[in-house]
Amino acid sequence: MAEKKITDIQKEYKEADINLLPDFIQEYINDGRPGVSKIIGQAQKKMEKLRVEKERIERLKEYEYKYWEQYDFIGGIDEVGRGPLAGPVVTACVILPKDCDILYINDSKKLSATKREELYEEIMEKAVSVGIGAASESRIDEINILQATYEAMRQAIEESKVEPQMLLNDAVTIPQVKISQVPIIKGDAKSISIGAASIIAKVTRDRMMVEYDSIYPEYHFANNKGYGSAEHIEALKKYGPCPIHRKSFIGNFV
Repeated sequence: MAEKKITDIQKEYKEADINLLPDFIQEYINDGRPGVSKIIGQAQKKMEKLRVEKERIERLKEYEYKYWEQYDFIGGIDEVGRGPLAGPVVTACVILPKDCDILYINDSKKLSATKREELYEEIMEKAVSVGIGAASESRIDEINILQATYEAMRQAIEESKVEPQMLLNDAVTIPQVKISQVPIIKGDAKSISIGAASIIAKVTRDRMMVEYDSIYPEYHFANNKGYGSAEHIEALKKYGPCPIHRKSFIGNFV
């Protein structure tokens, strides 16, 4: 039988499901041609990266494993948007299944926008429950950013179609919540549930700011997401505030 062309083997490698790579490696490891050896090397590197990522995700479940012995539904809670000059603060409460197999979850700030979007879809599909909360810029001005964040977090819990039995929070203890809570400093990088919540909250808020950009294009909200970038501050000084600016945040600029 004629040897398979290296270009065909390369195509087969590119199209192979990652879980089938061990079989692919086994099939061609003794081929002997340098071009095929190179492809096998790429496949082995990919497998090693996957192994390392799976180990990282297992470590990211440390808190979950601790409390899953006692509870079925653990809600991870995080917020996005405490610092911007404009737009809402958005929160999420995510309950993941005990057999959660989602890879690459991390603190949303450590992920590219493309990766966040991909993970958003996967989390929404695989989570037991996702609740989202938000507090508007006017509410932030009315009760301050911390209280508005707590309010949005309580809303995210209430919006969960499955009520969490306990909460893992990114750094805070939420007042007026009867469910037991564990605050974790830098929780979005230490707990898979909080990391998932940070991704949901970030993508949700970013999409809102892109919508606002089409209404108030002069502030470039699609780029700066309401944060105080140089172009945003310049526009604020030039045009003054728009309806979604936080009056309590922009005193230094207008």
